[in-house]
Amino acid sequence: MALQVDWRASVSLVGVILQWLALPLAAPLALAVMDGTAVLPFLTTVVATLVVGTAARHLAEEPELYPREAFLMVALTWLAVAVVAAIPFVVAASGVFTSPVNALFESMSGITTTGATVVVDFGAHSRALMLWRQLIQWLGGLGILVLATAVLSELSVGGAQLMETESQLESVTKLTPKISDTAQLLWTLYIGITAVAIGVLYALGLAGLAPEMTLFDAIAHALTSVSTSGFSPRADSIGAFAPVVQWVLVPFMILGATSFVLIYAALQGNVQRVRRSEELRFYLFVLASLSAVMFGLLWVSVDSLTGIEETARHAVFQITSLVTTTGYASVDFELWSAPAKQILLVCMFLGGMAGSTTCSIKMVRWLVITKAFRRDLFVAIRPESIRPVRLSGNVVEEETIRDIYAYTLVSLIFFVLGSVFIVVNSARVGHPVTELEALGTSASTFFNIGPAFGQAGPFGTYETFPRTSKLFMTLLMWVGRIEIIPVLVMLRASFWRQP
Repeated sequence: MALQVDWRASVSLVGVILQWLALPLAAPLALAVMDGTAVLPFLTTVVATLVVGTAARHLAEEPELYPREAFLMVALTWLAVAVVAAIPFVVAASGVFTSPVNALFESMSGITTTGATVVVDFGAHSRALMLWRQLIQWLGGLGILVLATAVLSELSVGGAQLMETESQLESVTKLTPKISDTAQLLWTLYIGITAVAIGVLYALGLAGLAPEMTLFDAIAHALTSVSTSGFSPRADSIGAFAPVVQWVLVPFMILGATSFVLIYAALQGNVQRVRRSEELRFYLFVLASLSAVMFGLLWVSVDSLTGIEETARHAVFQITSLVTTTGYASVDFELWSAPAKQILLVCMFLGGMAGSTTCSIKMVRWLVITKAFRRDLFVAIRPESIRPVRLSGNVVEEETIRDIYAYTLVSLIFFVLGSVFIVVNSARVGHPVTELEALGTSASTFFNIGPAFGQAGPFGTYETFPRTSKLFMTLLMWVGRIEIIPVLVMLRASFWRQP
């Protein structure tokens, strides 16, 4: 039986995205020239992405994107971009990047906005290479999605299918009459918020409020706060800066994990839509509640924190950082009490709003699960009653509820199996890890969080894990970012064979 998936069309469209990837490489290339550091890593990558992208682009003359091809393209895009983005690390071969496995891990962590790092000696790498490390996280936020949608729309390809597959929001296609205009709108919004973050952070440095904040640091941290990614060119992450920087980054992390459709509505003056959003209220309620709980735990258990402001700052910052899947660290929370670390572990399973740059299970799913469970309890008492689940006034279809239950269950299964593999594999090579370390690293990589506990803690590194574990975590990051379904669908023979 012939294949029912036009893989050539999917690969051809991935090639288009790879061709465009040469543009952001201009920034680290220019910085390398300015600093007098190696330019070969970036020149090599420009050539590679153009050659490979052009070759793939010509596999199909007039590619069409149907649902199966959209699934395949989404999966291949993240994988292909991660591989190409690893080339500068491999060619530079500085520090830990003498290992191609480390280079691929860092690249996949970047493009999936995970923020888990294998870097040990931050001073061993040029500013240009570190800028590329920050840039791929920004591209992995909304960058690739919006770029792909805009490019495909210009090619008269169904860009809406790609956007809905990735963003989980059908309403995103209704922002403007044309999907290409929607893509440009979101792209402008994304760039605009990033530019504001750069300006605010750099202003803190110029004003002397955060003297460590250089223009390079402002750009680097704006890129990874708005994209809720978490890489930092500093070994101490956000802990390297004055407290005011931590407070300033909190709203940008919250904004990055907020639905960009809702942000656009707010900017258009549609306050009613913002007020109606139950997901937004639930998201902010979770952030506030967990921050209050963490404040209480730190106040009674951490002797090293002095005063209400410092305790509140670290509580709010770390809760926001992990709930939004950013993964920044303001302090070494590995030294916190067991209850505090358990709260942080719970945060890894939450995520921000659908249609944002964030990862993990996401608030809308938890909200629907909560409502559906309450409804089921009510119906158990009154079997004759009919009580639909509503979200922001709209009825949620029962099929959607079942899909959310299924996705959440499968996610938790992946997380558990991932932690088992990490424990077993580490013990196999004589590098045992604790249960909390295994749970943390599995959740952190699969849900694209970044830091975990133990050796992978906020100021630690994943470099110490066995090579096979790092390859497995690289796979977890990829599967987690594309939200499992495309991978599971492609593993079925019916996806490829049945009409």
